Amino acid sequence: MLDNRTQIISYKHNGVLHRVWQYAYVIRQTSDMIVLVNDHTSVIDGDGRRWKTKEPAVCYFFKNYWFNIICMLRNNAIYYYCNLSSPYVRDAEGVKYVDYDLDVKVFPSGDKVILDRDEFDFNKLDYNYGDKLIAIIENELQILLRKIDNHEIAFDSNTVMKDFEIYKNLRRQLDRKRKKSNRPNA
Repeated sequence: MLDNRTQIISYKHNGVLHRVWQYAYVIRQTSDMIVLVNDHTSVIDGDGRRWKTKEPAVCYFFKNYWFNIICMLRNNAIYYYCNLSSPYVRDAEGVKYVDYDLDVKVFPSGDKVILDRDEFDFNKLDYNYGDKLIAIIENELQILLRKIDNHEIAFDSNTVMKDFEIYKNLRRQLDRKRKKSNRPNA
């Protein structure tokens, strides 16, 4: 399954490209969720700026929730960055979603902070989100905050570490396979 490499592509509500992560590996998928891992991956912002992530991340995307969860593994701890977003879709280009500005950062201590409320307030007018969409996003924010408090989904560190172990084991298998294929014939 590790050869199942894909991009993560985010857009803004008006359809403009927001950001692309190259590449992430699909390590697990169910009917309503996909789990990807990226590790020091290249990122391209919508304005063309390029940078690399600083650490591995286990990423959870959902078909039934309007948020995604990025679990950054740093200094033997998990730092969470959650984007309020559309449910994901996947096509030949990658895993795609619309970023709706609001973010929640969760620290290893459990402290959390809601980010970019001002950006959301500006964009809901500028992009004309509409009352129904605004209500969905605000409701999903409350669902996300409850899941954080209840240590559900990726907010259980054991889940994140198990998924990261799957990735590491698959990487080792892939590396062994590559080494074998690069050996000269005897």
